[in-house]
Amino acid sequence: MTSSSKQVNPWAALSALCVGFFLIMMDTTIVSIAIPGMLTDLNANLNQITWVNSVYLLTYAVPLLVAGRLGDRLGRKPVFLAGMALFTAASLWCGMSGSVEMLIAARAVQGVGAAVMAPQSMAFISTLFPENRRGAALGVWGAVAGVATVVGPLLGGVLVDTVGWEWIFLVNVPIGVLGLCMTVWLVPGGQPRNNRRFDVLGTVLSGLGLFALVFGLQNGQYYDWGTVAGPVTIVGVIVLGTVLLVAFVGWQRYNTHEPLMPLALFRQRNFSAAAVAAASIGFALTGLYLPLTLILQSVLGLSSQEAGSLLVPMAVAGGVAGPLAGTLSDRISGKWVVLSGFVVFAVGIGMVAAVSDPETSPWLLTAALFVCGTGSGSAFAPMANVAMRDMPFELLGAASGTYNSVRQVGCVIGSAATSVLLQAQLSASLQSSATDAAAGLPPEPRQEFVDEMNRAGTLAEGTGAAPPTMEGELADLATRTFHQAMGEAAGTTLLLLVAVLVVGSAACLMMTPREREEQKPHPVSGPNSAAEEAADSQPPRTR
Repeated sequence: MTSSSKQVNPWAALSALCVGFFLIMMDTTIVSIAIPGMLTDLNANLNQITWVNSVYLLTYAVPLLVAGRLGDRLGRKPVFLAGMALFTAASLWCGMSGSVEMLIAARAVQGVGAAVMAPQSMAFISTLFPENRRGAALGVWGAVAGVATVVGPLLGGVLVDTVGWEWIFLVNVPIGVLGLCMTVWLVPGGQPRNNRRFDVLGTVLSGLGLFALVFGLQNGQYYDWGTVAGPVTIVGVIVLGTVLLVAFVGWQRYNTHEPLMPLALFRQRNFSAAAVAAASIGFALTGLYLPLTLILQSVLGLSSQEAGSLLVPMAVAGGVAGPLAGTLSDRISGKWVVLSGFVVFAVGIGMVAAVSDPETSPWLLTAALFVCGTGSGSAFAPMANVAMRDMPFELLGAASGTYNSVRQVGCVIGSAATSVLLQAQLSASLQSSATDAAAGLPPEPRQEFVDEMNRAGTLAEGTGAAPPTMEGELADLATRTFHQAMGEAAGTTLLLLVAVLVVGSAACLMMTPREREEQKPHPVSGPNSAAEEAADSQPPRTR
């Protein structure tokens, strides 16, 4: 039986696609909880361990545009399978790594596998489901993303405390094998392939531009925003990346035959607005975890497993809100669903900032995280539905790759900006708090106390413990001072995320509401009609 005649259950196919997407999103957050164990076991410094996560973000962000086009050219199913196989093999390599250098290399390969998979899953949904059911499907897809980013630290904390940090990677292997089998059996493989030329120059310009920009942002703090090597500076790298990306956009405008990122995508108002919103929510979601982790572990003094457990309400809220919001966006305009999600998410982060204090009850923080999960889950899926709703079939791969690339670059910028601001705020807060705390000390230990606390005001040493030179009551005073300063710094940093979500909300207001006539049910004869049409060798008719 050929793929064109085979009965396909689109929800079963979606379950297979969500396995791969779950792994991708979980691995963007799971490493943070394992940093102390990796520092010790691999005899590494903080910069090397930071690269374990940074290189994954880099190699995930850079190839996304190309990966979307590969699905159009070679077929989405084989490209998705190749990406999942690469990701699974790289996860095994990560778990077996005996040195930090090998782990960084394996994480780089893992990021490439993630980049190959991500655009295919979103494009598949747009062909498997008719328009009047697509919101519900993207709701499930968005809920998977929201749950996975929260499950990462939760599962990571359990694995690190029980069997070791290696298992945050090895756990991907059986899940990846299951996902491969499900994809082979459940996902249709008859999508048409387009025998078109490949935009080599666009690929080079976008890849090098994104790499340079992301490298500069991720590593600016490490190099003190100065010299990297010889005449190469962080500012120069960022400027180079910006120039290359501008040249890429110019080339896409000039290359009217086979552009990697057709600028026609941005002539659609909804896609442009959704892209800005996607970057905003990516910024906020990724930027949330560093200050939140420090609040839970350094301010409240929770263990890795306890900190992960407090994230469960956020995961549950996101998992429930995503499908509900996606279904709702099929019935009313997705614009208002997305906007509501942004507002609720911003309120939730504001609540976290308000209770980031050493005396805070964990229950208050749990309530704030529940609001965060409700908001992010409600915004994520309908936003993708709005972006892809009116996209022509032949542009689905390019649109999906562009949308995911913009969101991922937002994630990278959010991670870098949050880290920079948090360190600056921590330094300022510690200086003020240490001066106030030392006011009652004799003159000689007073200055020593202030100097030691100022030296501790870096993320490299910001674990919440007193400096090793302090003992007894002085050490207790230092710990209390640090906790107070960290809470203030984290709370202030979280306000940046609220501001970014306000920008995303403004983008949501620019979206066009769906007209009544567009909400009529898609004329299909049965539940599998859309899947059968997607599996046919001819593209579906457009309106």
